[in-house]
Amino acid sequence: MRAAIPDGRGSIAWADVPEPRVGRHDVLVAVEAYSVNRGETFLLDAPPDGWRPGKDVAGAVLDVGAEVTALAVGQRVVAHPEHSGWAERVGVPADRVAALPDSIPSRTAAALPLAGLTALRLIRTIGEIPGRTMLFTGASGGVGHYFVELAAGLGARVTVMCSSVDRGQRLLALGAEQLVTDISDAAGPFDVVIESVGGDLFAATWRLLRTRGLLVWMGQASHTRPTIDFFDWTGGANATMRKFLYSESDVSDAADLATLVRLVASGRLHPEITAVADWTDTASVITDLLARRVRGNAVLEVTRMATTDPSTPTTSR
Repeated sequence: MRAAIPDGRGSIAWADVPEPRVGRHDVLVAVEAYSVNRGETFLLDAPPDGWRPGKDVAGAVLDVGAEVTALAVGQRVVAHPEHSGWAERVGVPADRVAALPDSIPSRTAAALPLAGLTALRLIRTIGEIPGRTMLFTGASGGVGHYFVELAAGLGARVTVMCSSVDRGQRLLALGAEQLVTDISDAAGPFDVVIESVGGDLFAATWRLLRTRGLLVWMGQASHTRPTIDFFDWTGGANATMRKFLYSESDVSDAADLATLVRLVASGRLHPEITAVADWTDTASVITDLLARRVRGNAVLEVTRMATTDPSTPTTSR
């Protein structure tokens, strides 16, 4: 079976790997499309032992474990494996898989799992939404687009911060009230800040919080550790800081994926996919993603490779 593996230089190579093993509670998915996320590309720099990239996939069920009753062979699905999804086939626990209606193409569904689950769970973490003012930094990725559409649809007043006006225009169309490219232009104070950039921006957003506001820290895309001075009394008095990890949830991935699928099918959620390519172009898409040339999600469609891919050095594992 063909799959992407870390090449040791921050990108991927193609390799022949063993077929996935399907346990009693798993399903085997023939991958038709997958999405590339920035967090996964960071892991390519120093991959854990045995790790292969791939957390967002869509395709069809080839086999089901003995204890799986909710899914059947031949069913179209969207899935969120822990890893290894950039491949022809992947084994996934059934509680991380949701059925897909025929109205949603695989290329659309593949953009849902990580970014969609993150946005949905951010909404749940924040709690009360209608009427609250919010600031989302680094909002031009997949999570930001989903979050803005969900939060604005629930009545939130969302300001987004992006690296450029061009990267943020679609967020305004999805319901954001204000787009800024510099934190000094953000018209606070805010009830809630979702901070994903890190570095000095972290403290700057804290100062924009209302008294007893909420700051949700969900990453450091700048690769710079966040800093804050708790003796700086400018803004954020008695505020709460929460470290957010999307994988910690009382609701299963399968249930939340089913919610996202229903929202897309009903026209209430619109995956923002601005790059679609054949999976042989994965390395180029990674380069574009890291260079911030991709807004929203990037999706790769899986063709059945020949034994040797002429565009990429081949290794075996």
